[in-house]
Amino acid sequence: MFPREVNTPKSRSYFLFGARGVGKSTLLRQIYEPTAVHLINLLRAQDEDRYSRNPDLLIEAVNALPSTIRHVVIDEVQKVPKLLDLVHLLIEDGRKSLQFVLTGSSARKLKRGQANLLAGRAFTRHLYPLTAGELGEQFSLPTYLAWGGMPEIWNLANDLDRREYLDAYASTFIKEEIQAEQIVRQILPFRRFIEVAAQCNGKLINYAKIARDVGADPKTVKSYYEILVDTLLGFYVEPYHTSRRKRMTLAPKFYFFDPGVSRALSRHLDMTPLPGTAYYGELFENFVILEILKKSEYARLDYRLCYLRTEDQAEIDLVIERPNKKLALLEIKSKPNVHRDDLRHLLRFANDFPEAELFCLSMDTIKRQIDGVQCLYWQEGLALI
Repeated sequence: MFPREVNTPKSRSYFLFGARGVGKSTLLRQIYEPTAVHLINLLRAQDEDRYSRNPDLLIEAVNALPSTIRHVVIDEVQKVPKLLDLVHLLIEDGRKSLQFVLTGSSARKLKRGQANLLAGRAFTRHLYPLTAGELGEQFSLPTYLAWGGMPEIWNLANDLDRREYLDAYASTFIKEEIQAEQIVRQILPFRRFIEVAAQCNGKLINYAKIARDVGADPKTVKSYYEILVDTLLGFYVEPYHTSRRKRMTLAPKFYFFDPGVSRALSRHLDMTPLPGTAYYGELFENFVILEILKKSEYARLDYRLCYLRTEDQAEIDLVIERPNKKLALLEIKSKPNVHRDDLRHLLRFANDFPEAELFCLSMDTIKRQIDGVQCLYWQEGLALI
């Protein structure tokens, strides 16, 4: 087992959201003594059927619990959203002082069913694939860029097994999350979409172009991206602008939650990421952005990640709005030697953001400043930011 960086509430009830396979159940087994937990696993067909037919069974089960039980875990709660009404009542009642832990790998069914999200009576935490820090001495950047950070990947002995796991994961997502839940009317356009979307990982979304590629209309493609967000497979990075209205008029970027999964969905697992190639650079940039997202979430920093691009295509890889701290502008390079020319876009924006901190995170191990830009090895830069 890997030690996780996420901080879960000690006594307050909470939701724990995360895509399938990120280790939610394993984390809870690390945190809580099995003898103090009552588990309802809605992935088990028997449990899902029983509670779907009669959600009030939860009240009966909780009332019958011995005093040694301090935590009630409902795994994959989105499968029976009605249970949240009962959890709400039990929290309000408070007679047993129980902590409810509600895990989920999809917010879609909760939104669609207008589920009771407990109106602040439960906190929310998100769990992601492993960070470099969580892997510790086992971490290897080439392995991570090729296969990602799903915990099972790092328990497998060889690349053949890793490939088989990721292929199965991609197939299971389509089969169980999309087909079984009947989320889309026609599965074939969605299959085409998810391959194209994965190939465009980390790039600006062009809804019209993707629609032509997959044989759908732009509105449908936009709804497909919402499915990926709702099933926790990815997130948007919006364009930076001080005006919220202007932000909304520009296309966002979309990032999948894990490089290994995105490579599987894009059918690129046969491509070996080689240092010095554009493909390696894209994977490294995505990896650094994902690390920032995860660390910000786990530390409850409330950072907002954006990008900045001008009409003539000058671009800043990442703009980080940090509450009570200076704006951070980041350039991300996979090069082992960073030169001033690599910072030309960052330096171009320096006068427009005189109060901002400028960073270049790269594979260059020599720490230095170039015209006010802090050039740092990526791990050191992540710790500082």
